[in-house]
Formats: sequence, C-alpha cells, structure tokens
Amino acid sequence: MSDKISIVLTGVGGQGVITAANILGKAAVNAKVNVYVSEVHGMAQRGGSVSCTVRMGNIFGPLVASGTADAIISMEPSEALRYIQYANKETKVVTDINSVIPFTVAVGGEEYPDLDDIFKEINSRSKLYKMDALNIAKESGALITKNIVMLGALAATDVLPFKSEILLKTILDNVPAKYKEINKRAFEGGMKAIKQS
Repeated sequence: MSDKISIVLTGVGGQGVITAANILGKAAVNAKVNVYVSEVHGMAQRGGSVSCTVRMGNIFGPLVASGTADAIISMEPSEALRYIQYANKETKVVTDINSVIPFTVAVGGEEYPDLDDIFKEINSRSKLYKMDALNIAKESGALITKNIVMLGALAATDVLPFKSEILLKTILDNVPAKYKEINKRAFEGGMKAIKQS
C-alpha cells in the first residue's frame, strides 16, 4: 500500500459524484487518514461533466498529477475516457457500462463514441473494471444509489488505505434511516460485482 493514494471520481451532473467524493473524504477522516477533496463542477446542470479528486495519506494538496491516479471511478463510460490522462498501467479504472448521451449529441452536433472503442482505449492504458452499476442500484431499491454502488466497487479494488467497513459505516451515517438498507445493498452489490469480475 502506497503512502499516497489518489482517486479521481467522475460522471455527469446529477449522478452523485460530489456526494461520493464527500463521503469518501468523511470516511478517511473517520479512519484517521489525512485527506484532501476537491470538486470541479464543469457544467453545473444535469448532463455536464463533473469530476472530483480525493487524495489520502502523505499528501499536501488535492491535485492529482497526470499518470498518477491509483483509481478512477466513473459513473459514465465516456467520462472515464475523458479523465484517462490521470491513469497509468496500474491504475484501476471502474466504470458503469451505461452511457448518458449528452445534449450536444442529442441535438445532432456531436457523435457519442462506440462503447467498445471506449473500453478498448481505457483497457490499453489501465486496469479496466466494467460493471452494470445502474442495474445494481435498481436491484438495491433506488437508482439514485448508483454512486454508492460505485463506492462499493472502489472498496473492492483494495486501493483504499482503510477497511471497507469504515466506508460503509460512513455512508450509513450520512443517509436517512429509511434508506440505510437500500444503501447497504447498493454498496455490497458494487463490492460483489468487482470481486466477481
């Protein structure tokens, strides 16, 4: 385990990227690990690119240098590709397989890249893990828990400098009581998907 852990979280507006980064930061604090979290909103409306960085351990700021991320967690495949400059051959890239077609494509201005091409490119530059996070969230009881599914997946990569139980407890401490069971299922579903891949 490195004394510096750098994680990039990405997706599009409305997918809970910032919430996931904040939970990750709180979990690090609960584990008594030094942590910095940064947010880059990009286009704030739903559908715009959003990214956050979370750095833990012997670090002095939130910025991740190109080629130094330990993990890239992406809620959307093309967003994983957009941030691939942070990856190296050892970086674990976890992405949902479900694309979100941006409005620029919907109105005919641009073309969404072929998913197989996206995965091939990511896989050539990192260690790729694909999962149907949206379906896992749906089976857990709420589509909105997709970001929690992705945190479970991150926990299963063994990148984090603390136990997955600390992350799960932090999640459950930050959701209303009536949603605890759904979030627990989502987290465990994400972990299981990575362990089986």
